Formats: sequence, structure tokens, C-alpha cells
Amino acid sequence: MMILLLIMLFTGCKTSTINNNVEGNKEMKLYIDNEYVEVNWENNSSVEELKTLLPIEISLSKYGGFEQVGPIGKRITSSDKNMTTKPGDIVLYNSSNMVLFYGSNNWSYTKLGHMNLTNSELNELLGNKDVTIKIILE
Repeated sequence: MMILLLIMLFTGCKTSTINNNVEGNKEMKLYIDNEYVEVNWENNSSVEELKTLLPIEISLSKYGGFEQVGPIGKRITSSDKNMTTKPGDIVLYNSSNMVLFYGSNNWSYTKLGHMNLTNSELNELLGNKDVTIKIILE
């Protein structure tokens, strides 16, 4: 009986470890109006905390002719620094809003990532209308 319990315990631990490793290999993926966009995500505590909220869908609105902004729905860790954003940057604003840039701005943000798109692709995706983004683990 004791041997059977030890085998069950050992097998259970092994399965748990494998599942954790599979979960850890998933990547964050961004979709803008259902179109996949490759992103280089930052390695910081804000991105790690954002991962705990996934999957997430955020309605963004055009603002200022250079960005789309929308509420995450929760405040997350931030380490704001004054920066000049570039087209393609994804930032956290005020610890609770995600901003996607198709232009530039100078303000205090926490950088989350950068979309790998050309300026014309960014303008086409973000510059004409409000959008919905989805961030998932895949």
C-alpha cells in the first residue's frame, strides 16, 4: 500500500512539473481587430503582471492623432519614466491604461513593448478608427 502511495505521489508531482513547464513556454500575442501583430515585449514587472490578466480584450480610442488608448480594467505595477515614444511603442499610462502609438509623444510612461510594423502599417491599423485589441497567451 505504501509503495502504491509513493508511486501516485511521484507521478502526480511529475505531471504537475510538466504542466507548469508547458504553461511557462506560452507567449503573449497581440491582435488588433483580430489581426495578429508581432510584438517585442519588454522584460519588466509590468509585463509580468499584465500576463496574469490574460486573456484580455481592450477597447481603444484614437487620441491626439498619434495614439490609441484604453483602460486595462485594473491598476498594475508601473515604473514611469519620461520618454519620447516612437511609432509602434506600447506603453502603460497612469498604471491602468494601455497606449499603442502610430505617431510620437513625449510623456511619462512605462514601456511594455514594441510592435514590429512599418509606419504605414501602423497608420492603416490604428490611424483611421477606434480599435479593439486582444492579448492572449498562446
